[in-house]
Amino acid sequence: MRFIAYLSFDGRCREAFEFYAKTLDGEIVDMIAHGDTPAGEHVSKDWQDKVINAYLKVGEAELMGADSPPEFGDAAMKGVSISIQIDDESRAERIFNAFSDGGTVTMPLEQTFWAKKFGMVKDRYGTSWMINCADGQK
Repeated sequence: MRFIAYLSFDGRCREAFEFYAKTLDGEIVDMIAHGDTPAGEHVSKDWQDKVINAYLKVGEAELMGADSPPEFGDAAMKGVSISIQIDDESRAERIFNAFSDGGTVTMPLEQTFWAKKFGMVKDRYGTSWMINCADGQK
């Protein structure tokens, strides 16, 4: 068994996943629009080009997501964060800064009692991230 986070967006999934692929040095393996599936008939004309499924791989890590049409409920992500465990301090800083641009920093990326660097940020797409650059001594 494995767990893969599945994120919901309000119409900006494609933009978010392209940003995540670039920021995290990942690869978008799949990106399908509502209108390219039989389910397309169940969403409005304005949502035909929105994403029904996106799949990103970053090394062994995976992230999935989709645009959630308004008629199917609220797309807001609440009470969930994606935690990135990373050894490279400069890469952690680069990722945190990219997510911070246009986002909201909840906790600055800084040294803690458990990590060389740890920070929390909600990016411009509404996804909450925790960046943890572990202290190898603990």
